[in-house]
Amino acid sequence: MVAISFAVGMELTVLGFIMFRGLVWRRRKTYSWKEELLQLLMLVNLLVIVRFVFYPFETVNGQIQPLLFEPEAIWPPWINLVPLVNLLDYETKRELVLNLVGNFLMFVPSGILFPSLYPKLRSFGRTALAGFLMSLSIELLQLPFAVRASDVDDLILNSLGVVLGYGIHALVNAMVRLCRKREKGIKK
Repeated sequence: MVAISFAVGMELTVLGFIMFRGLVWRRRKTYSWKEELLQLLMLVNLLVIVRFVFYPFETVNGQIQPLLFEPEAIWPPWINLVPLVNLLDYETKRELVLNLVGNFLMFVPSGILFPSLYPKLRSFGRTALAGFLMSLSIELLQLPFAVRASDVDDLILNSLGVVLGYGIHALVNAMVRLCRKREKGIKK
């Protein structure tokens, strides 16, 4: 078993991001502040997702507990493939609401940022598919970690969060286009 502290997990994620962005800048030989700001927001989004998906909520002496990597925990897998069945397992309504709302809202920023950052993800279907695949990847990545489980409910809620984010993105873009159209009409 390998314990991965929260700080090390975040440092590795940020280091990977910096290396990836460096390769992009080197290849493109251009730099856009707007794109880098959006990429930074995506990094923050991913860090929040990693924090709440992989690291336990409970702290000990104010410290986030480490992620426990146990390759032997992959089999038998802890997977729930039946929708809504685990919703009855929560001890309190507060835990249920926190899980439902958290899984939903955690992915809304991805639905906003995907079409903003990646031209190929500007359609509803592609953004929804990207969100689904991102959530599925996270669910599968949880398998070798102690006390983590993959749940179809999380996949559904995460995907719905991406869809809401896409809706927000589309609404804001429509409002911006309408304002620009009105400004052009006034200037004529």
